[in-house]
Amino acid sequence: MMASKLAVLALLSLLGSVSCKPGNGNGNGYGYGYGGDSPSPPSPTVYPPTSPSPPPPAVYPPTSPSPPPPATYPPTSPRPPPPAVYPPTSPSPPPPATYPPTSPSPPPSATYPPTSPSPPPPALYPPTSPSPPSPPVPSYGGDAGKQLKVGYYNNKCGSYVDVEAVVKKHVKAANAGIQAGLVRLFFHDCFVRGCDASVLLEPTQANPQPEKLGIPNNPSLRGFEVIDAAKAELESACPGIVSCADIVAFAGRDASFFLSNGRANFEMPGGRYDGNVSLADETLRNLPPPFFNVQQLKAIFAAKGLDTVDMVVLSGAHSIGRSHCSSFSSRIPPSNTSDMDPVFAAKLSAACASPTGADNTVVQDFKTPNELDKQYYRNVLQHKVLFESDAALLQADDTKALVKLLAKRTFESKFGDAMVKMGRIEVKTAANGEIRRRRFMTKVSTAVTLATRKFMMNRLAPLLHEVHARGLEVNHPKHVNVSKQVLIGALARSLFLLRGR
Repeated sequence: MMASKLAVLALLSLLGSVSCKPGNGNGNGYGYGYGGDSPSPPSPTVYPPTSPSPPPPAVYPPTSPSPPPPATYPPTSPRPPPPAVYPPTSPSPPPPATYPPTSPSPPPSATYPPTSPSPPPPALYPPTSPSPPSPPVPSYGGDAGKQLKVGYYNNKCGSYVDVEAVVKKHVKAANAGIQAGLVRLFFHDCFVRGCDASVLLEPTQANPQPEKLGIPNNPSLRGFEVIDAAKAELESACPGIVSCADIVAFAGRDASFFLSNGRANFEMPGGRYDGNVSLADETLRNLPPPFFNVQQLKAIFAAKGLDTVDMVVLSGAHSIGRSHCSSFSSRIPPSNTSDMDPVFAAKLSAACASPTGADNTVVQDFKTPNELDKQYYRNVLQHKVLFESDAALLQADDTKALVKLLAKRTFESKFGDAMVKMGRIEVKTAANGEIRRRRFMTKVSTAVTLATRKFMMNRLAPLLHEVHARGLEVNHPKHVNVSKQVLIGALARSLFLLRGR
């Protein structure tokens, strides 16, 4: 009797294997009919109400469904091994016997019991889910950053054009406030999508909110006109060679040199390409705000490949420039939570007071506001700094020790090292970047009034007449390059005049 039942079961199992759909296994070796998670849909359809499957369970209940089957099957059939592996309940074991040849179903079945690690297999399937978090992680330079080199533009524009000297000339002509803005511009560029000049990109219909309109950047970023003037002159001499990203980096170096009276004298490697993505909503999560504590500061700098020393040294840039009162209003009276020196706080409160509600600005270093020097660290120790993030440097033993050290020694050489290291963050190459040529000028309309633009056009008009006087046809292939250079030179000279207005 038992032999006949087994024969029927074997025949039914063969019929059942024909009705299983490839989709049941999802093509991945994890068939739904093998686990405690799913009652094997194919089996019920093959074994209708009258199937002999019920009797076997009735015979095996003595203790547990799984042990008995192996005990009765070995004597008669070569199929016992599979059932021993798939103890769940009934005829479902036979189908697995046909799967091993083509699919890794056995391993999953071994892990399927209710308490098995079935959760892990699903976790392996979303290989695309981890990708969103990964972008912020590889934000520091890597191999591309290491390929930057000092003197990168030597002879790239011919022996008669010194690219870095052109940038330095424009930086030197700027006042101390703009120079401080150039140091900050470099920092804000590198911390969002790397040092790729994405901070220069203007709003377009496709992207109305680029980085420069992000809350940390607008309207406080300064120095765009210096970058524009340097780029214009270099484009007129050697079009499509010098990247905006490198101009921003060189300008940050040169501004540091002039503001430190030559003490911050370091080489900045070149070879960066320009990025073509710029998003305002990426600024807040990548730029350290003025209210961060020391642990948050360490974390956001570490995410860019910069260590605690780099963080404390680069904070020294707060010895130059100005800040809006709204950035530290919670630290001055009537606030009672600040550890700021009371006399200093009272002076700031008076300087920030405005009958019209305007967001006034004050210098960041009240002693040497236009010098990049170690006075900042002395101000930190004396509790005479503006931002909570400045005061936070005394919250940890390691940062406090660095502040004390830098307050006694010159820090400019270390500042140069940190600037160069920061300049390697997420560097673009020819594979994922470009050398901007079209519309290399940032929109003057955001920084210049209508009257000033009219003034610029009046300056350009004589040059347009010059083009026609020379008989240059702008659309003629032989003359188009000459015409461009004349116009670009005119625009550069106009921007020079605009800077003084």
